[in-house]
Amino acid sequence: MKSNGLRLTPHATSLSIWGWGSLGIVLSLITFGPFVIFYLAFYILCFVGGGFVVTLLFGKTNSEKYLEQCEHSFLPPTSTGIPKCLEEMKREARTIKIDRRLTGANIIDEPLQQVIQFSLRDYVQYWYYTLSDDESFLLEIRQTLQNALIQFATRSKEIDWQPYFTTRIVDDFGTHLRVFRKAQQKITEKDDQAKGTAEDLVDTFFEVEVEMEKDVCRDLVCTSPKDEEGFLRDLCEVLLYLLLPPGDFQNKIMRYFVREILARGVLLPLINQLSDPDYINQYIIWMIRDSNCNYEAFMNIIKLSDNIGELEAVRDKAVEELQYLRSLDTVGDDINTIKNQINSLLFVKKVCDSRIQRLQSGKEINTVKLAANFGKLCTVPLDSILVDNVALQFFMDYMQQTGGQAHLFFWMTVEGYRVTAQQQLEVLLSRQKDGKHQTNQTKGLLRAAAVGIYEQYLSEKASPRVTVDDYLVAKLADTLNHEDPTPEIFDDIQRKVYELMLRDERFYPSFRQNALYVRMLAELDMLKDPSFRGSDDGDGESFNGSPTGSINLSLDDLSNVSSDDSVQLHAYISDTGVCNDHGKTYALYAITVHRRGLNSEEMWKTYRRYSDFHDFHMRITEQFENLSSILKLPGKKTFNNMDRDFLEKRKKDLNAYLQLLLTPEMMKASPALAHYVYDFLENKAYSKGKGDFARKMDTFVNPLRNSMRNVSNAVKSLPDSLAEGMTKMSDNMGKMSERLGQDIKQSFFKVPPLIPKTDSDPEHCRVSAQLDDTVDDNIPLRVMLLLMDEVFDLKERNQWLRRNIKNLLQQLIRATYGDTINRKIVDHVDWMTSPEQVADLVKRFRDAFWPNGILAETVPCRDKAIRMRTRVAGKTKLLSIMPDELKHIIGAETTRKGILRVFEMFQHNQLNRRMVYVFLEGFLETLFPQYKFRELFNKLHSRSKQIQKYKQKLQTTQAPSLQKR
Repeated sequence: MKSNGLRLTPHATSLSIWGWGSLGIVLSLITFGPFVIFYLAFYILCFVGGGFVVTLLFGKTNSEKYLEQCEHSFLPPTSTGIPKCLEEMKREARTIKIDRRLTGANIIDEPLQQVIQFSLRDYVQYWYYTLSDDESFLLEIRQTLQNALIQFATRSKEIDWQPYFTTRIVDDFGTHLRVFRKAQQKITEKDDQAKGTAEDLVDTFFEVEVEMEKDVCRDLVCTSPKDEEGFLRDLCEVLLYLLLPPGDFQNKIMRYFVREILARGVLLPLINQLSDPDYINQYIIWMIRDSNCNYEAFMNIIKLSDNIGELEAVRDKAVEELQYLRSLDTVGDDINTIKNQINSLLFVKKVCDSRIQRLQSGKEINTVKLAANFGKLCTVPLDSILVDNVALQFFMDYMQQTGGQAHLFFWMTVEGYRVTAQQQLEVLLSRQKDGKHQTNQTKGLLRAAAVGIYEQYLSEKASPRVTVDDYLVAKLADTLNHEDPTPEIFDDIQRKVYELMLRDERFYPSFRQNALYVRMLAELDMLKDPSFRGSDDGDGESFNGSPTGSINLSLDDLSNVSSDDSVQLHAYISDTGVCNDHGKTYALYAITVHRRGLNSEEMWKTYRRYSDFHDFHMRITEQFENLSSILKLPGKKTFNNMDRDFLEKRKKDLNAYLQLLLTPEMMKASPALAHYVYDFLENKAYSKGKGDFARKMDTFVNPLRNSMRNVSNAVKSLPDSLAEGMTKMSDNMGKMSERLGQDIKQSFFKVPPLIPKTDSDPEHCRVSAQLDDTVDDNIPLRVMLLLMDEVFDLKERNQWLRRNIKNLLQQLIRATYGDTINRKIVDHVDWMTSPEQVADLVKRFRDAFWPNGILAETVPCRDKAIRMRTRVAGKTKLLSIMPDELKHIIGAETTRKGILRVFEMFQHNQLNRRMVYVFLEGFLETLFPQYKFRELFNKLHSRSKQIQKYKQKLQTTQAPSLQKR
């Protein structure tokens, strides 16, 4: 049978292949999209690459096995000891249990453990894990740190910290301040005209430190970073030797790690922060954040600043604020507010520009010198000088220079006699009422005291003798011989002596032309800077008003106004209101003041509280006794803030008070009253003369302060003849006071000596070297008084004032708050060292260096302008919190200089480091009293070149004296 199939030709076969191929491509494109070719190529590449990698890994594994077989076949076999050691080490790698107890107080241990953990994490773990995964090394370091802290805590509990915090720290701070003050004096003495640089001050500071410490100078540690790191390493190694077990300390690797963590990771960053002047300034502002900045204090800082950077920073900020205020678009009452703010800023800018100009031109910037050469000085009456502690010391210095001290001390002696005699007669009268009789004894003591005064100053034997009319002296002698002495027995002669001091050209008139008078005005805060009223060449900024457009007359202008009948002053209360400050409600009175002259008329408003009226009234009635019977101030009463009738009645009474005060008859009767009136009505914050407490204490202390005991202390520096006579007379009065007022005498006149007589200069030794340990007195309190003596530099002041201030403070503290202050000091130290406070300090340290558990980044340096404005704010805050009572005791200028000296001391990084290291050294000497840390620190600081220079200087100065011998 024959088959009938189709036979395909080659052409048909080729078409079939292309057809099926095209169909496959079309279906692939439809199914997988246009990128199917790329996917196919990628899959092929992955297949080939995967095969290559598998081949490579297979070959590598086989090669390593072959090499290992070859190594074992050609090298000798390993000893059995090494595998056994490795096996033992693996077997000992067990979990190390660490006791987390450190101090015994959980509230301290918890944050302290976190500090340890963060320190190891950020200073060790970040590099250690790149070398090994073994945790045992880290655990050993942690255990070592904990052992050191446990030993430290144990020793701290055994130490009485009260002497350190109440005496040692205060002594170190006072000595540091003394060195700084003497360095400033040396810089000034080197060149009185040119101002020394900060580097010169630092070098001079360490020169003075060597002179005071003799064998220690910390200049290398404070000025050289390399030497500082070496010092900290050496110190940490000594501490580890004392705190660690011997086994841990002998482990050098462990010891070096712990030493570097403590020195570079803990101590050095902490010291850098504590010694940063900007950080200290911010901390000062934070500490007194509750006090408001005083405008007057701010302007005083600007006018006294000798730092161009501070002035430029304040001026630039004022310009910035001016631009902002001028860009505001406001209407209504806001316009007046903005205008006042603009005027204030313009005034600040003007003062800054004027001060910068004077500093850049090299003109005199000292207010006292400017006032002495070009300024107008106001007049302070002699009677005001004699009753003011601050003013009296300058007049006393002048009278000693002119040889008229006998007249002044006679006047003071009679004042003391009168007060004491009145007291004793009052005591005698009260005892007679009680049936006790001591008439003859008291009169005999009074007669002895009066005769002593007569013999000392008025008799023919007196040297020097007070020159008064002979008939007055004869009359007094006759009275002493035939009558009982009275408190007023010396009044006629005292009045003559007063007139002599007032009118004699040698005394008060010449005193007003002396430089001491200018310094007195500065201390009384009655001296304005003439550079803001006009310079010496006639070109300068005019200082004629406050920034709001109201007057701000200086006291010399006020004295001219008071004597000019063409100037009229009128004031009345135009409005009242109720204010609330810190929860206290009080009434506020708006006083509108009109001042009319020949060619001008001015008006301004000022605001006063009733307490301001009361203080003003107390001040003028104290100074002018005749006003107390004429002027009557309405009494103080509490009121409801909705009681408008009460406010209106008080407004009416105060208006009547002002109208009576400003009458021409009143001004003519008391010409010096104008000074007080203008100061009260000036548009500024009213500076109260004395607080209520100070006034109460004045009524209690003034008679004692003017007594013969203080007068005898005042003349210890006078010639022997006068001083001996004063001492004899004061001894008589002391016997009388001892018999009739034993309790008062023990409370107020028993003043132990603070400064014993020594052969060495007290200025070239530590502050604590002036303490007499044999005196049974409270050491911390005496150190505090010595610190005040150092801050305000009272050693340079009149010895009478210095002794009076120190005695008065001691008397007040012992008589009123002695036991309370002592107890508070002890309680405060106990509180500072309590577990709660220590835990709080540890937490602050932790949060400062590891905020939110993360290592703090390096704080970027703040802009220079911001740092300068922070300095101005810090000084303003410090001046604002100074109480007025302090200014009245030691003087406004001395207070300002003392506060600004302390602030300036903190503006040098190297000096701050020195103080931190001194505190650290004292802390370690207290913590380890049985070890010779003082000798150790002397050796660590012995490489200083300043010590070598000082020793060479000593050898040079001692060589001539040895040759003479």
